[in-house]
Amino acid sequence: MGRENQTWLSEFILLGLSSDWETQVSFIVLFLAMYMVTMLGNFLVLLLIRLDNRLNTFMYLFLSVLSSVDICYTNSTVPQMSVHFLSAWKSIPFHSCVLQLYISLAMGSAEFFLLAAMAYDRYVAVCHPLHYTVVMRGRLCLGLAAGCLVAAFTNSLMETITIFQLPLCHNVINHFACEMLAVLRLTCVDISFNKVMVAISGFLVIMLPCFLVLFSYAHIVAAILRIGSAQGRCRAFGTCTSHLTVVSMCFGTAIFTYMRPVGGSSAEQKMVALFYAMVTLMLNPLIYSLRNKDVISAL
Repeated sequence: MGRENQTWLSEFILLGLSSDWETQVSFIVLFLAMYMVTMLGNFLVLLLIRLDNRLNTFMYLFLSVLSSVDICYTNSTVPQMSVHFLSAWKSIPFHSCVLQLYISLAMGSAEFFLLAAMAYDRYVAVCHPLHYTVVMRGRLCLGLAAGCLVAAFTNSLMETITIFQLPLCHNVINHFACEMLAVLRLTCVDISFNKVMVAISGFLVIMLPCFLVLFSYAHIVAAILRIGSAQGRCRAFGTCTSHLTVVSMCFGTAIFTYMRPVGGSSAEQKMVALFYAMVTLMLNPLIYSLRNKDVISAL
């Protein structure tokens, strides 16, 4: 019996998005195209920031870290999901599932923290432009970026350890990846405490950065409205629209998935997770590139 249990927990079975072969072929073509756009866009942003001296500012330091986070997040889920579209037996080893959950949670958390740090950067740039270089000095920006990553990896480690210490009744995950809520459904004990921990973690990782972003943009909008000329207001709004668009997509999908009083169905959660993993991460570099004059000029 002990040997059977060990074999049983040595891997997980992912149900994926569909069992129809033609649908899976369509998915893999679509997702691989989106994957290539995501990787190309983020690597291009990193290359431009590295090569063009005009982009050697603290705002683009945060953007380069954000692009690196998006690359890691995409590679933690999309390649494995694409391989499973062509596989009859959609299994993932236990240790790979743990690693995938840990990396995806860490990268997702880092993105929310970084977006809050970027909102503060925009607040200083718009509301205190003459003091920008004094306030946003190198040590502070590097500390903010490092703090975002440390907090994200620490939160992910705690959640991953807590989840995989629970006894599991079966190994069939109704998802296309080892996602936190999907893995929690495999447990055969009361998970009320874990739900509370997920809610607390969601508040600290999602809602708190979201409140910081809203607070920053409330001051930004108030400062912009005090600008006398219409051209000045448009220029000030232009420095924030790209970041605000990305913020709306990222926080919107996360709040819909993790912060609702009553959890949605597995199908809803898979679609929202897919939208974030594929669409949002693909659009991030495009939004920053197409709506940013400095990046277009550097390109």
